[in-house]
Amino acid sequence: MRSVDTNVLVRALTGDDPAQSPAARAFIRENGPVWVAQVVLVETLWVLESVYGCGKPQLVEALKRISDNKDLALEDPLVVRAGLGLYQATAKVGFSDCVALEKARSAGHLPLATFDKALGKAEGAQPLG
Repeated sequence: MRSVDTNVLVRALTGDDPAQSPAARAFIRENGPVWVAQVVLVETLWVLESVYGCGKPQLVEALKRISDNKDLALEDPLVVRAGLGLYQATAKVGFSDCVALEKARSAGHLPLATFDKALGKAEGAQPLG
């Protein structure tokens, strides 16, 4: 199975580059399913938010498009889907924190200690200070 990095996934999602976007989509379509590491997924959301100015509704939609795409195979898809559920249910917790908590939960390593006040309210997290 082949894999993609963040810039390929971003180009495929945004379609913003006349040369790279079609190449990214063709690679995924022709080689699918391609593997998407969790770090690539988290970086993709960061890029969409920080560079493209996407808000939470657009980020949730992008995550759904990625997780529902038959040509993309997510690393630990159950953790990603649980992280997406937590992300949707919480107003101020970022997706990366949601995935970190769900990864800890799936590995049996709870509680997840955090100084993040919003994350600290989630089940399985332990607020410090």
